[in-house]
Amino acid sequence: MSLAARPTPDVFTPSQLNAAAKDLLEGAFGTIWVEAEISSFMRASSGHLYFSLKDERAQIKCAMFKFKASSLRFAPANGVKVRARGKVSLYEPRGDYQMIIEAMEEAGEGDLQRAFELLKASLEKEGLFATDRKVSLPKMPSRIAVITSPSGAAIRDVLSVLRRRFPLTAVDVIPVLVQGAGSVEQIVQALKDVDASSRYDVVLLTRGGGSLEDLWSFNEEPVVRAVAAMNTPIVAAIGHETDFSLAEFAADLRAPTPSAAAELLVPERHDLIRQISAIRSRMNAQFRHDWQVRAQGLDRLSLRLNAQHPQAQLKQMDANFIALKARMERVMEHQMSAREMQLSGLGVGRMERVLASQIERKQLRLTGLARTLASVNPLQVLERGFAVVRDEHKHVVTSALQVSVGDAVQVQLKQGNFEAVVDRVEREQS
Repeated sequence: MSLAARPTPDVFTPSQLNAAAKDLLEGAFGTIWVEAEISSFMRASSGHLYFSLKDERAQIKCAMFKFKASSLRFAPANGVKVRARGKVSLYEPRGDYQMIIEAMEEAGEGDLQRAFELLKASLEKEGLFATDRKVSLPKMPSRIAVITSPSGAAIRDVLSVLRRRFPLTAVDVIPVLVQGAGSVEQIVQALKDVDASSRYDVVLLTRGGGSLEDLWSFNEEPVVRAVAAMNTPIVAAIGHETDFSLAEFAADLRAPTPSAAAELLVPERHDLIRQISAIRSRMNAQFRHDWQVRAQGLDRLSLRLNAQHPQAQLKQMDANFIALKARMERVMEHQMSAREMQLSGLGVGRMERVLASQIERKQLRLTGLARTLASVNPLQVLERGFAVVRDEHKHVVTSALQVSVGDAVQVQLKQGNFEAVVDRVEREQS
């Protein structure tokens, strides 16, 4: 209720006066922006913030409640110049005139944020942030260039992670200013020099956290274009996880923090050791399998080779001959029995004639079969005094051209064999 709508008493109580003043203040101003310097800053245990905003001649008490303070992108402190948005009010119990702050940023951050968005839109339209321009990082880089401040916390975190995860990777720190006058020029020159050297497998551009103004060098157009022009794969990790810079949009990969970037750059050595052990086990198992397959193949070839050896062939032919002779004898015995049964029904004279005729025919046939069997018996040749001669490699010698004086040969006879040395060779003239 406004003061005009209320009945005006002749005498105000403090409560009435403060309530009326509160209505006037809140109705007159609404939501406003104030730019000033923080003083008398205090963070209560509840999480609420209490401070004053002052200039050279005056100050106003302010309060910022916990759920609003949790969204601040910077750490408020005495002496920090800020731009605050809120409503003018009055704390009725004490009659304190104050401002309830809804949002607050460091002075100048709003202008920087607008400049950030404008440049981002322009460069994005130009294609500098396109995904198809980005390249993959090497899985196991041998040398890394880290472009950062040599005295900041970021480089200590990066080096610690790299040494712990994969100490075999060489790391070169390229020192530059990361904020303030001259920082943009140094960063751009460092990027160009590193890329032109072709010494590095990957580049890390990084710095620790800070306000938008602290990080602004990495939003400058020359730096963004230098990052986008890199032929060497580049990772950017600027500030904290919630901070975003245009250089990170242009890089091949953005990491939320410098430490996270270091973890992305190199493999974990213990993981590699486990992978190598697994590969070694698979290789050993494959080797054993291949060895067994080849050993079995060699055994089969050995059996086939032995089966082709002349001695084995002679033994096989001899066994075939014996089996054939036994089979023939069984057939003859069967036929003789059958004939005897037939003759038993004939007269003695006729039987004798028929029997004599059949015996003569069978004898002639048996003689022919014996000659046939003898011709295929490999040992029959040895029966007649011939011999099988082999050289020192067990190959059968069939020609005088296969031996020379001094060669050792093995001679196989019907019964046993002996070794000899060639002392004279007579070769037929062709």
